[in-house]
Amino acid sequence: MSDNQNLLAEQRRALILEEVRRRGGVRVNELTRRLGVSDMTVRRDLDALARQGVVEKVHGGAVPAAEASSHEPGFEAKSSLERDAKEDIARVAAEMAVPGSAIALSGGTTTYALAHQLLDVPDLTVVTNSVRVADVFHAAQHSGAGAVAAGAATVVLTGGVRTPSDSLVGPVADQAIRSLHFDVLFLGVHGVSVEAGLSTPNLAEAETNRRLVTSARRVVVVADHTKWGTVGLSSFARLDEVDTLVTDSGLPDAARARMAEHLPGLVVAGGPEAA
Repeated sequence: MSDNQNLLAEQRRALILEEVRRRGGVRVNELTRRLGVSDMTVRRDLDALARQGVVEKVHGGAVPAAEASSHEPGFEAKSSLERDAKEDIARVAAEMAVPGSAIALSGGTTTYALAHQLLDVPDLTVVTNSVRVADVFHAAQHSGAGAVAAGAATVVLTGGVRTPSDSLVGPVADQAIRSLHFDVLFLGVHGVSVEAGLSTPNLAEAETNRRLVTSARRVVVVADHTKWGTVGLSSFARLDEVDTLVTDSGLPDAARARMAEHLPGLVVAGGPEAA
């Protein structure tokens, strides 16, 4: 198989995985029509995705692989997923940051994307428990990027124990956050559901996130459509504690309607705002 054929196979599998996650399952015959390939090619692609542990084969198709509620992927693994959606969300969320305000950013790949967008907002005070987010502002200060020269962000990085997603959690982080007050908290999450609210697979991170929510005047959750219906081991906030959720246009209409019933504000990046 040539390099071009390998590339095409990887592209097909990425499309298949995205469809499985978006719809909750796919059938082989649907994929053959959409991709213009044979049943055998689709089945080989599903076999490869099943070996990676990201889908589970069922009769006639595949569904998302069930993950343990305590499983926490690393930052690099998560950063390769839904990149365009995260960028769309970050651009919209950045408009909610007022120059000169005090904001907090939790850990996560979506808040990491948001941090890059916030470089153009002057005179921010940024509190974060994310090593990756802090690095974005640190690198900008040393390169002259964004608004740093005119109004450099003041960044406060909490201490704590580092998680697989490069967040700092635990008693040290909790104590640092307890004495602070933010105008806006931009919060990344592992999962969002009506029943469980906001959740994470990491118990210590759940407690740190609770502290962040308590210390914020306004809570803005940034979460792509794949987070809907996902439930981690520990819930840390109800949906009615969230002021605004910013998601992407991949969220199905039925999910948008249900989420809007339980949230004061729902903003779909690239789409209409739901009250």
